[in-house]
Amino acid sequence: MTDLKGLLRKANTLVIFRGLYDDPVFSSFVRAIESCISGDSDKAAADYCVFASNLYEKGDDLTEYILSITLQNENIYTFRRGEGSRTGMLLDECLANELAVIEQLSQLQSSELTSKIGYDEFLPRYNTGQIDFSQVYADRMHRIGEFGYGIYSRHHVFIMKDGKIVPVSYPDPIRLSQLHCYEAERSEVIANTLAFLSGKPANNVLLYGDCGTGKSSTVKAIANEYASKGLRLIELKKKQLHLIPDIVGSISRNPLKFIVFIDDLSFTEDDDDFAALKAILEGSVSSTAKNLRIYATSNRRHLVRETFSAREGDEVHLRDTMQEFLSLSDRFGLTVTYQKPDKKIYLEVVESLAREYEIDMLREELFMRAERFALGKAGRSPRAAKQFIELLKGSEDND
Repeated sequence: MTDLKGLLRKANTLVIFRGLYDDPVFSSFVRAIESCISGDSDKAAADYCVFASNLYEKGDDLTEYILSITLQNENIYTFRRGEGSRTGMLLDECLANELAVIEQLSQLQSSELTSKIGYDEFLPRYNTGQIDFSQVYADRMHRIGEFGYGIYSRHHVFIMKDGKIVPVSYPDPIRLSQLHCYEAERSEVIANTLAFLSGKPANNVLLYGDCGTGKSSTVKAIANEYASKGLRLIELKKKQLHLIPDIVGSISRNPLKFIVFIDDLSFTEDDDDFAALKAILEGSVSSTAKNLRIYATSNRRHLVRETFSAREGDEVHLRDTMQEFLSLSDRFGLTVTYQKPDKKIYLEVVESLAREYEIDMLREELFMRAERFALGKAGRSPRAAKQFIELLKGSEDND
């Protein structure tokens, strides 16, 4: 039988992994151990069931769950390993001791707790297993550039909310294999991304072109495709561009690679957010990180909505100011143009999607109806093709 008092003393001495106590399963588990030692049967049963309830929300295997939160924990050790700093003998010694304690905690069987409670009625059980925490953790730290730590080990797509980087639990699952045509355009963006991931020089990217041609889908699919290689995506709204320096400060020492994605980017002449983007594109000291690149999409080649009234303004050096705005797009190292497809390409996309969605229809009828649909959507585009096929599939399912 496990020495519960001794194990509890060890659990209370955690330093590197002190943050595990912020987890409701872990903290309620330790409280349950305390109650089982106290001898108060009613309190022990209640605390044990609170712990079991918390665990059941995540699964029924205590060992696997505690291992997962240990691997995801942000702490001084992961920070130093992530930035490539020396950890030192004392920190290494502390880590080894704490991993042994956490492993022992994770393998404490439900029967060892319930037998101490002294409750004759039913009490829930949970599973445990034999896992070498030290070996698994060492492997994870060796590949920290692929897995990351904290929220970046659990998620790969993020947004900014209230000034903080927040994970997206259910991002768009689109993959590169689901995108049709525009192979040449996508290959440029993919090649740039792979260079970025391998530590080679890589550019900020502007994907410019007509609506519905797959610009945003390309960026999202790339983020999904290369998440396992250490790529993370942070999506910003245009009005959040002033947060870029904060993002840089937060992720600059992280071993992962980050794309800051700005969808449908455009500016007006008096836009205050212009300066924030200009700073990072020009490599301002406060707005640059080696592990961050900007990927933006826009329907405007120069990103700026021009008006005749602006051209007739009363500024002394108006031409210089307008030129500064219009040259912003040139500050992206790579500009990839997505043009609306002609009839041949549009119908190729329709045909590919029809096969993917298993649409059973004569080719001539499919094309005729696809063309009619495109007219109603103000032109051919991959988006129109997908909407058409999904409409067909939905009608088919309702028949």
